Amino acid sequence: MDFFDFLTMLGGLCLFLFGMNVMGQSLERRAGNGLKRILGRLTGSKVGGLLTGLGVTAVIQSSSATTVMVVGFVNSGLMTLGQSIYVIMGANIGTTVTAWILSLAGIDSGNIWITLLKPSSFTPILALIGIVLYMFCRSDKKKDTGMILLGFATLMFGMETMSGAVAGLKDVPEFAQLFVTFSNPVLGVLVGALVTAVIQSSSASVGILQALASTGVVSYGSCVPIIMGQNIGTCVTALLSSVGTNKNARRAAMVHLLFNVIGATLLLTVFCITKAIFAPAILNESASLVGIATIHSLFNLLCTLIMLPLGGLLQKVVCLIVPDKKQDDKQNELDERLIVTPALAIAQSRNVEIKMADDAVSALRDSMNVFTDYTPAMAESIRQRESLCDHYEDILGSYLIKISAAKLGEAESEQVTALLKSIGDFERISDHAVNILESAEELRDKGLSFTETAKSEYNVLKSAIEEVLSLSLRAFTGNDVNIARKVEPLEEVIDGLKETLRTRHICRMKEGKCSIEVGFVWSDIITNLERVSDHCSNIAGCVLDMEQHNMDMHKTLNSAKSGGKDFDMYFEEYSKKYSV
Repeated sequence: MDFFDFLTMLGGLCLFLFGMNVMGQSLERRAGNGLKRILGRLTGSKVGGLLTGLGVTAVIQSSSATTVMVVGFVNSGLMTLGQSIYVIMGANIGTTVTAWILSLAGIDSGNIWITLLKPSSFTPILALIGIVLYMFCRSDKKKDTGMILLGFATLMFGMETMSGAVAGLKDVPEFAQLFVTFSNPVLGVLVGALVTAVIQSSSASVGILQALASTGVVSYGSCVPIIMGQNIGTCVTALLSSVGTNKNARRAAMVHLLFNVIGATLLLTVFCITKAIFAPAILNESASLVGIATIHSLFNLLCTLIMLPLGGLLQKVVCLIVPDKKQDDKQNELDERLIVTPALAIAQSRNVEIKMADDAVSALRDSMNVFTDYTPAMAESIRQRESLCDHYEDILGSYLIKISAAKLGEAESEQVTALLKSIGDFERISDHAVNILESAEELRDKGLSFTETAKSEYNVLKSAIEEVLSLSLRAFTGNDVNIARKVEPLEEVIDGLKETLRTRHICRMKEGKCSIEVGFVWSDIITNLERVSDHCSNIAGCVLDMEQHNMDMHKTLNSAKSGGKDFDMYFEEYSKKYSV
């Protein structure tokens, strides 16, 4: 092996790592909504968690990525520590798929049908399909599919380039001696752990080992400890991702480390005893690509079988290692670790915004009742919810902007835009709740009150506002277009109702039935309520925008007003319902 062979090997390694990274990221984007559904249905069952971790990792081809997502879920409160344990176990099995795919490069047969299974036979076709999809298709899904195929073709080309470049190493005595040294179990584990920690991918490090094994110099006795060490090294990514998280997220990362360390220690002990007592001849044989894939799979399966019944004990151990603190451990509502998978980050943002919506709507409903049911506790509760909505607006705005900077599909971009638009409306609804509360407190402090007629009219407007709040909230939380279409007709009715009530109150002031001071308060209240209905209209407009793939809200609302029979029918219905 000369200098140019070394450069070729280095280039092959770079292509291999690049291809694996591109394929993994594209698979993650392509499967984003599927991952959201799978993880959303996760239960506390051992088998369910195990299969979830296995399935997700098999799809995105990275146990590290799965574990980082799990840490983010636990940090955000979307997953419990108990659930995360079994997902992590499943992820370790799922990561073995890559080694089996790479082992196809070792196929050598005169049979044309078997030869077709060899990557060098079909990756050029995959690359051709991939580049066509990526360059000539507009659909983001098709582009991602193209990138998956290109990434796979690139990593397989890199694998074959590495294998070809290192072929000459079989004649180098020092190289053979190096792997004799690695047959020392402790040293082999350390080397495997170090290489994997550096490249942060056990799948990639197994692939590199398979490329080196193609020389025929690497024995099974050397492979086994290295593979065990590779599983320990992959824990570095999760540990790094847990920095700055809450205690349960740190515990989830620690579960990943303990699972691999304990499993490797137990099986390494068995391996050493077997090697010392029985000295199996197979340990001195040259390892094949399929053989390495088999060892990798068996190791992870055995680790899981050993640790699966001990999940509860493992949870107790990590709780001792990462103990509870006296001060409260705040939950991070929006975890930036999930931004690498936009579909999951958007789903998390939506969950937080639904909480914000609930707080804003409940604050407004309470504020409308303070004229009759005022208590200091209710007033404080309204102000606290308004303050909480301010907090949600700040963190959601920042988080959604960061998501928008990631590579998003058209549908994901529309979702982010809709969420960004609606957070301002929910925050303003909570502001109006405080404004109405302050108007009620002004009446109380000055000993003022409305006439019975005004109270009756207020109750009609209040009922209309309660309904428009309910409709907009249901439309937003359920992405229900049919409900969203009912909001604009009701908002138009409320606009007319406001003007009617304002005019009638002016007449009462002229007749001396109420004071000017009360009139000003009345005007403030009905103005705030009418503006609430405007914000409800905007929220419903976002839902309609999503359905029409049009983020021009004014165009959507104007279209709704001229929407024909449905609009006219609902408008007439609400006009009769809320007449004064």
